[in-house]
Amino acid sequence: MTEAGPERRARVVLVDDHRMFRTGVRAEIGRTEVTGIDVVGEADDVDSAVRVVAETRPDVVLLDVHLPGGGGVEVLRRSVGVMGEQSGGAARSASDKGGGGRREGVKFLALSVSDAAEDVIGVIRGGARGYVTKTITGTDLVDAVFRIADGDAVFSPRLAGFVLDAFAATDTPPVDEDLDRLTQREREVLRLIARGYAYKEIAKQLFISVKTVESHVSAVLRKLQLSNRHELTRWATARRLV
Repeated sequence: MTEAGPERRARVVLVDDHRMFRTGVRAEIGRTEVTGIDVVGEADDVDSAVRVVAETRPDVVLLDVHLPGGGGVEVLRRSVGVMGEQSGGAARSASDKGGGGRREGVKFLALSVSDAAEDVIGVIRGGARGYVTKTITGTDLVDAVFRIADGDAVFSPRLAGFVLDAFAATDTPPVDEDLDRLTQREREVLRLIARGYAYKEIAKQLFISVKTVESHVSAVLRKLQLSNRHELTRWATARRLV
């Protein structure tokens, strides 16, 4: 990894409900002497994320889209409110300790396994400055963090198109009541099933057990009143979720 100059510094909070993934990201980017990034906090659900962000006031929050307690959009919504309440002089002074050359304001970069249009659009509308998938390399993630901290927008290839299409559209997309019955995790499993992934492959990609995958599939079939994964695939394809 390229040596970072002393002028390149960023304080980061990691928000992801998988501890092993957070550990891997911290090991990859959280080496201040090499990358210039200091990981100042971690969280694994919405409540802890809002608390840690308010306490540490980082430059960038790496935010998973699917989290217990409401997801990344809820973290964005609540964090904006909390930080607004803390905008008095005392809170600002505390956040600036040791932060020479810090950029103003906390910025959010979504880091998710999902590349679904609705997930991308949801967090961008919620206030995130960018969206990258977990296939990103460590070097590219470091670069993305600094670009977000400097006020740029960063997207994985093809995801920017989702955002441009969404904000260029003049009509509000219709509400899909069937899809709204599913949780964010169930939608994620649904999409992977429809793409032809085996249960073991889904479990590995989502950092969950095969048994948990089976439970999610059963719940999806029940909620959508479908009989098998072939019907599920047709259902997802018809809605362009694949």
